Amino acid sequence: MTLLVDVFTVLAVAAGIVFFIAGTAGLIRFPDTSSRLHALTKADHLGLGLVVLGLLPRAESLGGVLRLLAIWGLVLVSSAAAGPMLARLARRGARGG
Repeated sequence: MTLLVDVFTVLAVAAGIVFFIAGTAGLIRFPDTSSRLHALTKADHLGLGLVVLGLLPRAESLGGVLRLLAIWGLVLVSSAAAGPMLARLARRGARGG
């Protein structure tokens, strides 16, 4: 059973890392700020979700599981609030106002 949990953890965390790398590539390659932010936040949300999913079987207690889920939820909420603000500021800065 532990081998199965180990394999699941490694696969989920590795898939999360792939999404982090894809988001970084989108940040570097896309031409404008809005598409860069969109690619980065979407890929990072999924990447962090997969990393958390991979770490859940490793949590020693229900408190550890809840902490991991709380971290993921806070990242989702904060980036959903910060992404549009950053795009708005970048748009305003590009117009010179």
